[in-house]
Amino acid sequence: MTNHSPYHYLDIGNAGEDLVAHCLQSQGWVILARRWRCRWGEIDIVAQYVEDAERSGHEGHADKGEIVNNISASSVLSSPTLAFVEVKTRSPRNWDAGGRSAIALSKQVKLWRTAQMFLVAHPDQADYPCRFDVAIVSYRQMSTKFIKDKFQEENLFSSYIAGYKLTLQEYISAAFDVADDFR
Repeated sequence: MTNHSPYHYLDIGNAGEDLVAHCLQSQGWVILARRWRCRWGEIDIVAQYVEDAERSGHEGHADKGEIVNNISASSVLSSPTLAFVEVKTRSPRNWDAGGRSAIALSKQVKLWRTAQMFLVAHPDQADYPCRFDVAIVSYRQMSTKFIKDKFQEENLFSSYIAGYKLTLQEYISAAFDVADDFR
């Protein structure tokens, strides 16, 4: 029998979503829903970004520039933007390329239909520009000693939770568009 950590896989996935939600909020996004469900499926995070004069020139942190630029909504002119975010939390050297392979066309269609249902349930946001983002989070188990020594180094893009280090590896804005054939 395998001795599993009390922090099991579902909790690891939730922790990955928490990390991504925190990163989005730090970039000015408002989290509208977490784990929003309907008959078609679930959307991990629904976020809204409204650009204002203060943020329009914000470029993010230089050391995390690539991820920050992907998370920001710099292409938004003046109207709010909705992002339907799929978070994939995986261990190193996993079978599906960090979760990228799990976003097959069938998953994209499922997310698109779920997003449609979200917009039906929230008609005040139905005319906003929408996009589908994918966040890739990696995790690895850490020794207790290492966590105690390094806990202070936590930043926006990684966190230490229950013996695991989670890191936002990649944030892909507008990761996919669903083909017209499936609409």
